[in-house]
Amino acid sequence: MLFLVLGKGKTGGLVAEVARERGHGVRTLDVTENHGASALTAPTLAGVDVVIDFTTAEAAVENMRAVLALGCRIVVGTTGWYAQLEAMKAIANRRGAGLLYGTNFSIGVQKLFRLTAELGRLDGYKFNITETHHTSKLDAPSGTAITLKEIVQAAQPGIEVPITSHRVGDASGEHIVTAVSEYDTLELRHDAHTRRGFALGAVRAAEWLAGKTGTWDFREIFEQL
Repeated sequence: MLFLVLGKGKTGGLVAEVARERGHGVRTLDVTENHGASALTAPTLAGVDVVIDFTTAEAAVENMRAVLALGCRIVVGTTGWYAQLEAMKAIANRRGAGLLYGTNFSIGVQKLFRLTAELGRLDGYKFNITETHHTSKLDAPSGTAITLKEIVQAAQPGIEVPITSHRVGDASGEHIVTAVSEYDTLELRHDAHTRRGFALGAVRAAEWLAGKTGTWDFREIFEQL
């Protein structure tokens, strides 16, 4: 397959590397080479099976609009843009395109989401989330932490779930969900040793999306990989 990776940052660069290791052709564009999605034209996307976006929230929306309007397929690992999700879904459905998005493409984190849903059903507990990432990560709290909060609140509507964010050195990513009662404490933790797990998940997601039409959250399909 041929993938076009948007973003040459820490994760985007690793996505390109992992895709090549898995035998795919890879093209890359940095934000400065694709200002306002100007490089995402029909000739540029000709022959590209899937676009993979790890840029910024603002750039991702512009990129999605361009890719989906051309009826192409895009995997979006960028977070912070979900206020525009319904609009992006509408474009994808109208143009017969493919959109796969997620706050985290690590399979381990997907399992953390499932365990958090079970933990969130406990009565008599107060919940909190702590997340730690590298100092160059632009958003805080992380999209993963926000998803964890939403999962707990879906189990217990109206409950308060504070998030504490830390930005330290070159940390790959740590998320801790804590439940505290009068009698005990329970804790779920995912600590990424490397970003390679995120990159591999994104590439496998792109492999899955190739040739498909529709919109999906990675949480819905990760077990199909």
